[in-house]
Amino acid sequence: MSESTPGPTILERLQVEMVKAMKEKDADTLSTLRMLKSALMEAKTAKPKDATLGPDEEVEVLQRYVKKRRETIEMNAKVGRPELNASEEREIAITQRFLPAAVSEDALLEIVRQAVASTGAAGPKDMGKVIGVVMAQVKGRAEGATVSRLVKGALGG
Repeated sequence: MSESTPGPTILERLQVEMVKAMKEKDADTLSTLRMLKSALMEAKTAKPKDATLGPDEEVEVLQRYVKKRRETIEMNAKVGRPELNASEEREIAITQRFLPAAVSEDALLEIVRQAVASTGAAGPKDMGKVIGVVMAQVKGRAEGATVSRLVKGALGG
């Protein structure tokens, strides 16, 4: 590890957790960890040779994975198959162990209020501007859908 890296990367932490899951014979966790590692490796191969994923890029990949799981849960509910959601929920819980701690909704609402004030947003047409400011501040610690909902509420949309 280089001196600029504060700790192990998500990929390194995944590797350690995979070994632990193998030793404990935890097949479900191991399966999820392998999928996460595969997603990270796929994102890494999309970059130029010898380039590595930065911490923000790793978080982004894992957030996309969580988003896909949430969409699958919604789809299962729509088609009347909620019994399939237990494994999806478990995968989300495992993935969230590798993501930065989420910002509470109260703290997020305060960030939204500050962003509305700093951008001078007046109504729903300024939503994109405010969301951009908020997402830059909370990088990886809040979901876009939550931010969008709070911004819409703050702007009276």
